[in-house]
Amino acid sequence: MKTIQNRWMSANWLKLIGGLLLSTFAMTSSAADNQLSSKEQAQGWQLLFNGKDMSQWRNFKQPSVNSKWVIAQDAMHLSAGGGGDLMTQKQYKNFELKLDWKIALAGNSGIFILADELGKHIYSHAVEVQILDNERHSDNKIDSHLSGSIYDIAASPKAAHKEAGQWNSVYVRINNDVLTVKQNGIKTVDILVGGKQWNDLVAKSKFKTWQGFAKAQKGHIGLQDHSDPVWFKNIKIRELN
Repeated sequence: MKTIQNRWMSANWLKLIGGLLLSTFAMTSSAADNQLSSKEQAQGWQLLFNGKDMSQWRNFKQPSVNSKWVIAQDAMHLSAGGGGDLMTQKQYKNFELKLDWKIALAGNSGIFILADELGKHIYSHAVEVQILDNERHSDNKIDSHLSGSIYDIAASPKAAHKEAGQWNSVYVRINNDVLTVKQNGIKTVDILVGGKQWNDLVAKSKFKTWQGFAKAQKGHIGLQDHSDPVWFKNIKIRELN
């Protein structure tokens, strides 16, 4: 009886120790909000927001960040309209970007890539990954205007959508003009910017007559002020060769 009991205890101790080891591994390989995991550090990822300041950002055509952009819920938060669009201090060419976003009820915002300051607005030449309350915002009648879409160009699938007020994850990769976007782990677009499919889609969009749209070879990452409360955290970028 004691032998059986000892074997049972030994087996359960092994399970417990194994569980502790797995938990320890998970903690060391993942990261808290606005931090890099050991794996991300080894892979060359860099933080664009550390949870404490917005030193790597500024307003479009301005040297600093408007005070309506605040840090709340460990995130960069547009607290009121009039904060202006944000953009990274640096420009990027080939890169991977990932971040988490949350939008208020009936809210609208966006993530810009390849943004410049040559036009009147941040969106004059930049490509936008849409952020939207798909159920309540009035700009929900066109599929390519829903969250995770390349705005007015390529629509995201319904499986990529979450309710307003929930955190969403976005991954963007552009390398040698090949643009890939995922939202909540679901691929929303994979396309060659400037290729035939892209040009055909642009020709059917609002951007068909916009001079310089999506022509930049490098640019800033941008976050939109669409007058609605929005939150961004875990903003990380990895430059590609």
